Amino acid sequence: MVGADTAWILTSTALVLLMTLPGLALFYGGLVKATNIISVLIQCFSIACMASVIWLIAGYSLSFSGSGAYIGDFSKTFLAGVGTSTEAGNIPENVFFMFQMTFAIITPALVVGAFVERIKFSAVLWISGLWLLFVYAPVTHWIWGGGWLAAMGLQDFAGGLVVHLNCGMAALVIAKILGPRKGFPNDVKPPHNPALVFVGAALLWVGWFGFNGGSALAADGAAGMAITVTHISAATAALTWMFIEWMSHGKPTLVGIATGTIAGLATITPASGFVGPVGALIIGVLAGIICYKMCGIIKNNWNIDDALDVMAVHGIGGVLGILLTAPLGSPIFGGLGLSDQTIGSQFITQVIGVIAVGLWCLIITWLITLIVKKTIGLRVDDDQEIEGLDTSIHGEKGYN
Repeated sequence: MVGADTAWILTSTALVLLMTLPGLALFYGGLVKATNIISVLIQCFSIACMASVIWLIAGYSLSFSGSGAYIGDFSKTFLAGVGTSTEAGNIPENVFFMFQMTFAIITPALVVGAFVERIKFSAVLWISGLWLLFVYAPVTHWIWGGGWLAAMGLQDFAGGLVVHLNCGMAALVIAKILGPRKGFPNDVKPPHNPALVFVGAALLWVGWFGFNGGSALAADGAAGMAITVTHISAATAALTWMFIEWMSHGKPTLVGIATGTIAGLATITPASGFVGPVGALIIGVLAGIICYKMCGIIKNNWNIDDALDVMAVHGIGGVLGILLTAPLGSPIFGGLGLSDQTIGSQFITQVIGVIAVGLWCLIITWLITLIVKKTIGLRVDDDQEIEGLDTSIHGEKGYN
């Protein structure tokens, strides 16, 4: 074990947890109505707690044990056989377990953005727990646990498919089955607190250095480059989004530049260990343009109330980053040249990964959501939705 590597992954673990608690919770909390902020905070908080327990019991073992192509085994349930001297590469395995736990926490928490202001709290818990076991764990094994996509040479450094396409597709499916908020799309109230959105986005940005830099699993130049390209992509996408909004609507908004930042961060995530600074600039510009356009397409053309644009920002961003990794990871475009395949064959591998993960998540999320709908139900009643979930479900207020 290397002490510097261990120290860096311990730090990265704290940074990634910071992304959910409080980063994502505040980011989403500021985007909803004032009568629903408590509901968003408790959804993120409870998912973090529940995912931690599920990860200990079975999630980690299903993701990172065994030699199966499609799913792990139960040999490491409750961290069986993992002690203080057990290693995972250059770091203690319990540190690797914790680092990966923070990814398992934030991925279902990201889905919260799709169903805010209208879903039962019990449905959130059931869907999130089942989804973590039957969608997130298998896909993690496919790509990071030695599964079939890893064997094909798929490049997903920190979660373009594992995290972002997964959460985006889940968001789209749940939002479709759940139905839109009252007044959608014309009478939905704007974000109640852009200042909270800014604070949440800033915490996410800082935490993302651990998310992407920590995925190098070492304190070295690869981690440094991952952080460098992460920052450049975020800054570039934020500016791109702001200027598009400014030109389209006449005013640059704080919510807009913050959302553009998240789009740039999500899109660079799979490529962050493979591209250079020029690739990060390209990714940032394209993320700002394409994710911005997709927000309108999903809501207005597809008529799906993915309330906080999870699919447009994370799902589309993740796919875009995965596909751009193939050309931009090549030395021809300033990349690090870490692929053993040609640009064309690597691109095909990336496309196969997108299709496989997208279809798996779509089908299994659909089944999970329908089962929950038929058993305990999904939506709160009309009076609760109108009153707001803070008081009607949780008996608390965010503001007096």
